Amino acid sequence: MAGKSFPILFVTGTRIGDSVLTSGLIKRLHDEIPNARFTIAAGAPSAPLFAATPNLDRLIVMEKRRWAGHWISLWMKTRGRRWGLVVDMRGSALARLLSSRRRAVYRRTPGAAPVHKVIEAARVLKLEDEPPPPYLYTTPEIEQAADAYLGVGGPILAIAPGANWVGKTWPAERFGETAARLLARDGPLPNGRLLVVGSQADREAGRMVKLAAPRDRIIGEPGQLDLITTYACLKRARLFIGNDSGAMHLAAAAGAPTLGLFGPSDDRLYAPWGPKARAVRGSRDFDVLRRADPGLNQAICHMFDLSVDTVTQAAFALLRETETRHG
Repeated sequence: MAGKSFPILFVTGTRIGDSVLTSGLIKRLHDEIPNARFTIAAGAPSAPLFAATPNLDRLIVMEKRRWAGHWISLWMKTRGRRWGLVVDMRGSALARLLSSRRRAVYRRTPGAAPVHKVIEAARVLKLEDEPPPPYLYTTPEIEQAADAYLGVGGPILAIAPGANWVGKTWPAERFGETAARLLARDGPLPNGRLLVVGSQADREAGRMVKLAAPRDRIIGEPGQLDLITTYACLKRARLFIGNDSGAMHLAAAAGAPTLGLFGPSDDRLYAPWGPKARAVRGSRDFDVLRRADPGLNQAICHMFDLSVDTVTQAAFALLRETETRHG
């Protein structure tokens, strides 16, 4: 006889990267709680990442409204149920207003030493000693769509030249030069193909990157894929290079050898997570850049001190390190 279901409300972030970094908690709950049933609330940008979660009763898209109206709306949609567990990764008051056997709410500890966001998320469920790595669920149909999009050919070099702020966007021409060195006849990926990922807003940067490869070795262009199919494609990448962005965290979660490029964001907190993930930055550390731009809001690029040579050397090293481990 089937046991009684255990309903879980999981409130995750709006930004793609933040949601990916907390996604491993959902897998851990699914694996360890018999009869778990999930309701996941997420911002519109990140919600599609969770549509294939097993035992998903409902996916609630939170559209930001004035006067915290999105929280009122979420409370209205969830107040009529007795929850087994409410997990709120956004630290709101929602959990206290719902009927629940247990609550786990993110709290920032003032003055605490900075730790990676994956560990910070794990602390919410007291799992910091064994933090669950980011994990996203797909379906056979999603995997088939990724295979159809990528086609057949040489190893895939995936590049994401976009970011949510110009300050942490490495120049597109440098991405292109790096790709050219990697895909060159005497490079480590002489038969490789180039996959540029991102949104439609990244198409101009993508155009500059794609100059690095012959047309018949280029796969699609930014904006053609939804997020979860992009994630499935990145599972098949031999190497990913990108700015600190949601795409970078998708690549690391997918298990691709991932090289994240950092400048005015703290790699101690946001480095790509995983055994095949690395962060690289120029001569200035985050604290130096923070002093130069205290609000981290100036409309200037802070990434010029990161050279093509530095990134290329890091990419060559990561390819060597993962040569026998990458499936």
